[in-house]
Amino acid sequence: MKKLLLTTSLVLLLSGCQSAYYSAMEKVGIHKRDILIDRVEEAKESQQASQQEFQSALERLSLLINLEGGELQTVYSQLNDDYESSQKAADDVSNRIDKVEDVANALFVEWNDELAQYQNPSLKRESEKKLNSTKRQFEKLLKSMRTSEKKMGPVLAALKDNVLYLKHNLNAQAVSAIKGEFNNLKRDIQSLMTDMNKSIADSNQFIEQMNKSS
Repeated sequence: MKKLLLTTSLVLLLSGCQSAYYSAMEKVGIHKRDILIDRVEEAKESQQASQQEFQSALERLSLLINLEGGELQTVYSQLNDDYESSQKAADDVSNRIDKVEDVANALFVEWNDELAQYQNPSLKRESEKKLNSTKRQFEKLLKSMRTSEKKMGPVLAALKDNVLYLKHNLNAQAVSAIKGEFNNLKRDIQSLMTDMNKSIADSNQFIEQMNKSS
């Protein structure tokens, strides 16, 4: 019960901090839609960075399973570094997506509340139409982002399994044992790359649409 109360308090505190942040930014002329565009751009860039990290880990593993002799230790250490960098990049992607979703929700709540302030029915209908269109575009983008995000977990788990196994069995026999897993991991990373490319393309489209309507 205490843990639940602490978690709830933390959520409320973070929510309050975000609200205060948005209010402060609006006072200097930076509105939620501007922050949303910036955060989508940052999320896109973090996905591109994570693609590079996953690809690097895959290439390192490919190199390792084709090595023989004393270079195994060196390449294993590099593979472990690649795994840790991939984990860090994946965490950054998730954090960026959460921030995108947070400001989008705040924007849509504010936009919806402001509809009640219209005196002109025609302008109100037009604004409501635009709100619904933007929400649909954003839902498509968020789904795309979350789909690629979910695929990072299994890929990271597979990378970690290989790194852990090699750590305690760094010899030709151990390398041979993980060769059978390599194709599955390669397939999963390629699938992740495809989903991330779609999410990146959806991000570019969303940013373009938001800028057009500014």
